[in-house]
Amino acid sequence: MQTTVFTRDTVADAAALLRAGELVAFPTETVYGLGADATNVTAVKKVYAAKGRPSDNPLIVTVADIDTVRRFADVTPAAEQLMRKYWPGPLTIILNIIPGALDAAVTGGLQTAAFRCPDNAATRELIRLAGNPIVGPSANLSGKPSPTTAQHVLHDMDGRIAGILDDGPARVGVESTVLDMSGNVPAILRPGFVDEEMLTADLGAVNTDQHHVGAKETPKAPGMKYKHYAPDAQVVIVDHLADFPAAIEWARADGRDFGVLATDQVLAQVPAGVETYSLGRDLASATRDLFAGLRYFDLHPDVSLVLAQGFDQEGLGAAYMNRINKSAGGEHFPVTES
Repeated sequence: MQTTVFTRDTVADAAALLRAGELVAFPTETVYGLGADATNVTAVKKVYAAKGRPSDNPLIVTVADIDTVRRFADVTPAAEQLMRKYWPGPLTIILNIIPGALDAAVTGGLQTAAFRCPDNAATRELIRLAGNPIVGPSANLSGKPSPTTAQHVLHDMDGRIAGILDDGPARVGVESTVLDMSGNVPAILRPGFVDEEMLTADLGAVNTDQHHVGAKETPKAPGMKYKHYAPDAQVVIVDHLADFPAAIEWARADGRDFGVLATDQVLAQVPAGVETYSLGRDLASATRDLFAGLRYFDLHPDVSLVLAQGFDQEGLGAAYMNRINKSAGGEHFPVTES
């Protein structure tokens, strides 16, 4: 299959592919998604095949407006309030669906579904022209770092999908916050740019306890069950800036070729000859560039160990640490030898 790259000027051609049951990757403010007509079961199943994704991992339904959600789900007053405040934007909301409105291939067999309206005008136009909402998991091979540019998508999906709508790099850099509003108490299932403090101010009470998904249990949101965001190299998180010199000495003694993924303040301490990737000046730039950095080290197969900077788990730091922890498999410095 030839993968065609589209631009804002050729959105209509990309939408025609979606109507024909093909897969088209699309840009959002967070990461690039992999689109298929959410009402076409055959097309949705192609998403799982293209990504190598487990079929019990539910897909986000990506819409261009609030009214579309009403076709498929019970939009409560509280949910509508959040949609009107944060949409278009990086908030995904899980709702109870109308029975039979969405196939199990989209919902993972659950009676709930996740909905999101991205802050990208080209993608919202793509959805409008396609005529139906589209499923929108990240457009990467399952388990690998999410793509934040069209080039990242092409690296993973060239020949696997029909097209990519290129609208430049993502501005946020990590996936949307996932908020479960299908129960009595709203719960954050995946942290993101819309953080706990913001949602608590809107809702009064928000559960932030991350539920552990069992081996035979279907997760309610992406990223809850399987290993995610992992480069080929082992990632080790260095939580404190003062620990980087010791971490670098440990990595040297370990004997493997290693790299450092950190802000410029840390990289100024790294000895010459060590492969590095800059996460910029602060938490915002680090979050935006995190997945690009992880992918950078995949282009350097000699690097088998990456020391990655950690941040306090407050505000946007919760989203950053959620992703880097999954990437590292929870490995932090100092490493306990098994």
